[in-house]
Amino acid sequence: MASLIDELVLVLEREDACYTELIKLSREKSPVIVKGDLEGLAAVTEKEQEIVGVIQKLEKDRISGMKDIAEVTGRKADELKLTDLIDLMKGRPEEQKKLSSIHDRLSETMRQMTAINEQNRNLLKTSLDMVEFEMNLLQSMRQAPETADYGRDAYSTGTIMGSGTKRFDAKQ
Repeated sequence: MASLIDELVLVLEREDACYTELIKLSREKSPVIVKGDLEGLAAVTEKEQEIVGVIQKLEKDRISGMKDIAEVTGRKADELKLTDLIDLMKGRPEEQKKLSSIHDRLSETMRQMTAINEQNRNLLKTSLDMVEFEMNLLQSMRQAPETADYGRDAYSTGTIMGSGTKRFDAKQ
């Protein structure tokens, strides 16, 4: 059982290190988003994808380790959580301390990750809003203004400047 706990702690520590690296990259991404540097954003995103691949493998290892521990303890693997495992280790204070420590570190790392991702999400939304505003502005500048073109009945015909076929009538 001790070796299973040690393996689990090792996997969780590697996951924490990967998430810490993702936080670093997310912080690098913030100024790139503000600058609107698409190439820089693509480069950071590519690095993030590599780390996410490693995290996915580590997550499989963690699930496997939790299944093994659940088997040994007679629990259901899908119901066994890290906090439950910490409680189970009351008779083994050293292992309980390791698990508790990595649980706390991962919780803090996830809190930071959530905060930085929320900040980047807001930056991206603001950038998209600005792009939409600029596109609408350009589109409205391309449209010609409506002219005050009145017909015989004194109502505006609502023609757009340059779009009508009326020309100056020299006979008037």
